[in-house]
Amino acid sequence: MLKKTVAAAILMSAAMAHAGVKKTSWGKMPDGTPVELYTLDDGVLKVKITNFGAHLVSVEAPDRNGKKADVVLGYKDLAGYLSDDDTYVGAVVGRYGNRIAKGTFSLDGETYHVPLNDHGNALHGGTVGFDRKVWTGKVLPDGVELTLVSPDGDMGFPGALTAHIRYTLHGDRLQLEYSATTTKPTVLNLTSHAYYNLAGEGNGNVLGQKVTINADRYTPVKPDLIPTGELAPVDGTPLDFRKSTAIGERIDVENDQLKIAGGYDHNYVLNGSGLREAVEVVDPVSGRKLTIHTTQPGVQFYSGNFLAGAHTGPSGVAYGKHAGFCMETQHFPDSPNQPSFPSTELKSGETLHETTVLEFSVAK
Repeated sequence: MLKKTVAAAILMSAAMAHAGVKKTSWGKMPDGTPVELYTLDDGVLKVKITNFGAHLVSVEAPDRNGKKADVVLGYKDLAGYLSDDDTYVGAVVGRYGNRIAKGTFSLDGETYHVPLNDHGNALHGGTVGFDRKVWTGKVLPDGVELTLVSPDGDMGFPGALTAHIRYTLHGDRLQLEYSATTTKPTVLNLTSHAYYNLAGEGNGNVLGQKVTINADRYTPVKPDLIPTGELAPVDGTPLDFRKSTAIGERIDVENDQLKIAGGYDHNYVLNGSGLREAVEVVDPVSGRKLTIHTTQPGVQFYSGNFLAGAHTGPSGVAYGKHAGFCMETQHFPDSPNQPSFPSTELKSGETLHETTVLEFSVAK
């Protein structure tokens, strides 16, 4: 678990390091709305972000020999993102990331319906989620703040919601800060749906990369990938990543949960609270290491099971099964319908604030 002193050091480094920020035009939406690309570069990492869907476009990080590679799956231009409406590569998803059973939930005695887009359920905010919207960008000294106003009734959700995400770069750390306010009580679950391949995007699959997750429990799912409501122990299951384990080591073992998801696609109940270490992933070949710290209660580990070669990255390689993995720091799936899960309700007058820090380093 991340100690408070280490968490403080992460935040302190934010005040000490400075990244250069460059804004450029990145084309237009079909309706003519201009889209921008923001490049953050502090000499250690080079990060690109677009205001279309608040996508994390690329992260160039060094290996043990200092050679940099883009470790985030993405596309070379806006057209690539516009043509991909099913993988959510790099997007900030919302208003509710992950699944809501039957797209239906109740709040203060009222029932709300979100358009269905995933086998009879609502996934990542419905048919037109935050990943398909153009956010408003503002350059910061070390990054960019993206803002989206989602009107009352957008995709069936109550309340006019104003959401912000700040991407800031400090040395080897990319910090994501989410905040939001609403005019009416609503439900909210914002997360980054970035896919990572620490060997470099397009450079094979991620099955050999080794994962550690700071979680003793997870939320099992039914055949439609909706949680059963149980907080089950990982002990004795192939979902136990409390010790560093290659993604592919147990992915094909006989297990009902792995069979349902076609691999890993599960929410982990993170140990502890506050800003703490949640995940570590290491690529043994390149030595690149990703350490994730978060204030969120859960993380969705997805092993890219449904990538099917339909989309091609900047390297010219099609993204096939297991071409990348996701670690979506989040609240739990279907929380509005699961009373035992942490609440995702945001009331008028309240402000949501969550932080996730992505640290790219080299394993010793």
